[in-house]
Amino acid sequence: MSQPKPSLSKPTPLSGFPELLPAERFVELQVIEQLRTTFELHGFAPIETRAAEPLDQLLRKGEIDKEVYLLRRLQADSEDSGEAGPGADANTLGLHFDLTVPFARYVLENAGKLDFPFRRYQIQKVWRGERPQEGRYREFTQADIDVVAKDALPFHHDVEVARVMAEALSCLSFLPPLRLQINNRKLIEGFYRGLGAPDPAPVMRVIDKIDKVPPAVIATMLVEEAGLDDEQAQLCLRLAEIQAQDTSFVERVQALGVSHELLSEGLAELAAVIDGCASVSTDRLVVEADLRIARGLDYYTGTVFETRMSGYESLGSVCSGGRYDSLASDGRTTYPGVGISLGVTRLLMPLFGRKKLTANRSVPSAVLIALPDEHSRVRCDAIAQELRRRGIATEVAPTPQKFGKQIRFAERRGIPFVWFPAQPELQDDALGAPTGERADEPQDEVKDIRSGEQVPADAATWTPPLEDLRPQILTSGD
Repeated sequence: MSQPKPSLSKPTPLSGFPELLPAERFVELQVIEQLRTTFELHGFAPIETRAAEPLDQLLRKGEIDKEVYLLRRLQADSEDSGEAGPGADANTLGLHFDLTVPFARYVLENAGKLDFPFRRYQIQKVWRGERPQEGRYREFTQADIDVVAKDALPFHHDVEVARVMAEALSCLSFLPPLRLQINNRKLIEGFYRGLGAPDPAPVMRVIDKIDKVPPAVIATMLVEEAGLDDEQAQLCLRLAEIQAQDTSFVERVQALGVSHELLSEGLAELAAVIDGCASVSTDRLVVEADLRIARGLDYYTGTVFETRMSGYESLGSVCSGGRYDSLASDGRTTYPGVGISLGVTRLLMPLFGRKKLTANRSVPSAVLIALPDEHSRVRCDAIAQELRRRGIATEVAPTPQKFGKQIRFAERRGIPFVWFPAQPELQDDALGAPTGERADEPQDEVKDIRSGEQVPADAATWTPPLEDLRPQILTSGD
């Protein structure tokens, strides 16, 4: 005789895989919807790529193999038991750790079906096997936009991508102030070449650590790891100190006395991006040139972006990207692109954790239909269905309790309105009406349980205020 299966005990939390409460999920969905709306207003088309990619493709950009989650069947056989690493079997699959690598593969596979320049947005889960901490998760949602072309991508798309993301972020007015920091790899590489650096790449990698390491340590690293002398190292630090919300940075760079053709090209491009974003820069979303931004990944070739959230600088960048002149290549055609990626989970989870952000209700319902008795359920369902037909989220009370308890049920869930169905009663014989004859048809009534106002209402015409139709985002100051 088989033994009954034991009931599930209280589970142990699994770190790095965030799960949201309903009110938090409403916030996330509204953020995603606002991003989607802005991206589509600018003509970006939605795509979704598969969760898994061949492991050798995932590791092509030099990612650490320990951060890639392998995907295999529980009963793995010789066909899918390849070792992790660059030499892994072609059948070995891994979950994607960003959306850029799968997008590059997507472009190559669908190049004959896409119109170039191809403008895409992608809002999707990704997985990365790193040590969980605030701002870093093993499963998280990213929102990417990219413009990719065949052979050559005009520079004005760099300006466009920066403007679109800046506009999308500026619509998220409930977030703390943000700083979209922009630099240009040509500018810094040209500067390093102009001052005589043996190789600009190690200089960039050291400068990319400037937010985490004191300037004196950075200067020593530039000498020991990048082969610079003390004077060259100090010039690199002076360049990294330059920030400006307008094009005044150009003169400040030129005043350092370094010249190079690539430097001049980078200065002109960065000035064009800053000018192009001037109209979307506000007190809550500052767009600025920041010449310490290097982006350590080698495939960036021009404009680079990072974004920091006021009060949460320890998170690092919450929105990053740049231009890459070789997103993908099939050996005949090269596909350059420019893009930027917003870490939706990285942006929101710290705010949820500090109780800075939530929704004003935990259910979508704007109306609760009070249930006088179980015999009235069919009629209450009909009222609810009429309201739903008109786009008003509605639920019927689960049990016919006293109306006071049903109102408190709505209050706990944040439902703003309670609907009371009419209850026809027989007229009193003393009024002279025949027994069984009904008085004037009574009306349904709806109550705003916040203000206490209760008014007659018809399910075919009544509509709540627009702000009550959907859950609204609340900040800690609300």
